[in-house]
Amino acid sequence: MKAEEPNTTIMGGTDMHINRGSTINLTCIVEHSPEPPSNILWTHNNQEINYDSPRGGVSVITEKGDVTVSYLLIQKARASDSGKYACAPSNAITQEITVHVLND
Repeated sequence: MKAEEPNTTIMGGTDMHINRGSTINLTCIVEHSPEPPSNILWTHNNQEINYDSPRGGVSVITEKGDVTVSYLLIQKARASDSGKYACAPSNAITQEITVHVLND
């Protein structure tokens, strides 16, 4: 029996619509990897997300195990938070989601 390939999923499909001022919560799941990824890189419009940026309110929680889950939380969403987010585990394929921050 062939081992399953590592699989990356971002919950919610390919697009997320969120109201301005609310919290963006992106959940990336890595399954079937022989070992947990040593690193999961989140990017926004192809730029690595800086958790120490002056913007504040951006955090990541990663729980490693048979299934590794990484949560990207961005509080008080603003229009500039719209765009393409990618979850890139060190040992599995990258997945992307497009976030649309709505004015109201």
